[in-house]
Amino acid sequence: MARRLPRAVNIAIGEILVSRPVTRFNRWLLRRSGGRLGGGGLGMEVILVTTRGRRSGEPRSVPLGAVHDGTNWVVIASNAGHDQMPAWALNLRSEPNVTVEHRGVVVPYRAHEAQGDEADRLWPIVIDAYPGYADYRTRTERPIPLFVLEPA
Repeated sequence: MARRLPRAVNIAIGEILVSRPVTRFNRWLLRRSGGRLGGGGLGMEVILVTTRGRRSGEPRSVPLGAVHDGTNWVVIASNAGHDQMPAWALNLRSEPNVTVEHRGVVVPYRAHEAQGDEADRLWPIVIDAYPGYADYRTRTERPIPLFVLEPA
């Protein structure tokens, strides 16, 4: 179980991690190091998910904190508790076929949004990996979706 940090610290960490400069740097670092650097920490793995832009049709790669659930990855569309849904989540809703790069290995996956009992089962796993997600859920009125990425 990850150590519980004060709410303000969790919010600050989230704000830093979702900032564009950090996202760009982390994406660059993950690719250049073959996934050996730029990942992990905070009780989670970091994977590079490549979606198809819902408007542009162009590939969009984003580093995301993720937890394992069997052979699946679970990613959290928290956007650090902001009211706006992250673009990558909207892209997944539009086109669920993605690739996941983890430690230099790229594999095709298909995403679906966890609902009902599945979401209820996954939230404690996610919060156990990084308790800050509990704080993000209280920071916004929107439901924070969990996406399950299954090997294609």
